[in-house]
This record gives sequence, structure tokens and C-alpha cells, in this order.
Amino acid sequence: MKLATKWMAASALVALSQWAAALQVPSSVVDGEWLSKNKADVTVLDIRPDAKSFAGTPQFETDKKTGKKVLVELGGHIADAVSVDLKTIRVERTIGGLKVKFMLPERADFEKMARSWGVQNGKPIVIVPAGQDATDLNDATRLYWQFKVFGEDNITLVNGGTSAWISEGREVVSGPSKAAEGNWTGRAERMDMLATSDDVEKAIANKSSQLVDARNSSQYLGLSKRDVVFGFGHIPGAQNVSSDLFVTAGGDAARMLPTATYRDIFIASGVDPQGPAITYCNTGHLASSAWFVMSEVLGNKHTKLYDGSLHKWTLEKRPLQSVARQ
Repeated sequence: MKLATKWMAASALVALSQWAAALQVPSSVVDGEWLSKNKADVTVLDIRPDAKSFAGTPQFETDKKTGKKVLVELGGHIADAVSVDLKTIRVERTIGGLKVKFMLPERADFEKMARSWGVQNGKPIVIVPAGQDATDLNDATRLYWQFKVFGEDNITLVNGGTSAWISEGREVVSGPSKAAEGNWTGRAERMDMLATSDDVEKAIANKSSQLVDARNSSQYLGLSKRDVVFGFGHIPGAQNVSSDLFVTAGGDAARMLPTATYRDIFIASGVDPQGPAITYCNTGHLASSAWFVMSEVLGNKHTKLYDGSLHKWTLEKRPLQSVARQ
């Protein structure tokens, strides 16, 4: 019995030492150089709007003035990366008798997804967006947020994604990629990272949290809307900080901005970057990049994301304020 106890204790120490020795990501955003050096020790998840391009090849044109090859069509992926289907990471859920689309899955369902992508307990997760525009950043930050909700902290995303990786002269491979079965389990359910409709109502009533609308100005003002939102305008009292502002425009890839620039963007938009905040959009997609910038880049841990956002809000027939339709 003593021998068995000693063996179990030794095994526990070995497991603990392996956990302690596991690579830790340095921050919420890394560059291609860091990933290139550490690729063998991480799980790379590729998420992009055009899943077919994952198995394709990149297309280039030569700039006549400089003679430099310029990426014009994304194709291929970082070796050993696993393709994540953007359309499957959010699900329909019944809430208060209503069928609400685009929601965070149940913990057990998300664990199954992560395991199918080959995600391993204790191994860093690196999310790689397409890196062509602001929408691609939203894809990555939404997946990042879902992992964080379920307790994963050893996670990061690549600045500029696959587009930056290619433009910096690094190789990609073509063809499909198959992941080995993972064993990832969520370590927590951080419900304090989610805002409910009632939380938003309280924020309107007592101004306990700033409401940050991450859509474009046309939708915010009520000049246009998505078909999944059943009304025009924004939540009363919300400030508009479009997710389009969060990456560089043009160039070889859509890269993130300096921390000080983000701080200035929020201040200029009437938002205290360190004050309690709830981010939202049409469904909870664009809102994830606003949450990411405030929480993970600026360090404001009093930031929540309103899952379901205006899709859910208007399904519940809650009020909107429209500058264009008063």
C-alpha cells in the first residue's frame, strides 16, 4: 500500500512538473516570428470566412514599380494548422421560450468541438485569422472569447493572421489537414464575462456600465440593419465604436494597432477605456473584437460581451433608439 501511495504521489509530481513546464503564451497577441519559433509546442487553429481557401494556394501579383510580389488572393495555411469552421462555433439556443441564434454553446458541446480540432489540455492555443480585414479579426476574437469563457488562459492570436504570415515570407501548405483527437476540457464557466439582456437594462437605467456598439455607423444610426435584427438603431445610451477601426486599412495584411491608439479611439468615441463596459453588435460577432481590445489589450477586466446582442434584444422586443427614425 505504501509503495502504491508513493507511486501515485510521484506520478502526480511528474504531471504537475509537466504542466508547470508547458509553454505559456506571452500575451493575448503574438506575431509570426513568435509562432514560427514555437509552432511545434502549440495547437494552431485557423479560422477564416472562406474555408475552401484553407486547402488552396496563395495568388500573387508583381508590383510594377517595386517588383515585389503582392498577395492578392489568400490560399493555403500554416503547416499543421487545423481548420475551424466559423459557421459551427455558435449555436441556436432556446432562451425564455425564444429560439436565439448565434449563441455560445453549452460547455460540453464546446469541449467536443475543441477536441475535434485536436486541442490538448495544457498545450497553448494559437488562433490564426485570415488577416485580410476587420471581419477576420472578429472571427478570431469570437473564438478566443469562447475559450476564455470556459476557463482557457493559455491562448493567443496571431497579429495579421495568415495574410501577414505569407507577406512576411513564411511558407504555407495546401491541401486538407486532419487533427488528432484532443482531450481539452474547460476549467471554468466564467459567466461574469457574459452580459444578459437584464444586465443591459440595468446599465441603461443606472449607467452602471458603458454600452459599446461595435457595428458601423449606418447601423448604429438606424440608416440600415441586418436581417437578423428586428428593428433599426441602437440600444439607448450606447456609444458607437466600430470594429472596422481596430485594424490597419490596406497594406499586406489587416494588423492590430498600438495600444495607445486603441485607448485614444475609445476616448474619442465617448467611452472610458478602463470603465465597466458591455460590448454588443448584431449577434455577438463584431462585439468580440471590441471586448478583446478593451479586456485583453487595454486590460479592462470589467468588460462583458452581450451574447446574442441585438438579435436577442429585438427578439425580446426591447427598445432601440434611432437617430435616423425619430
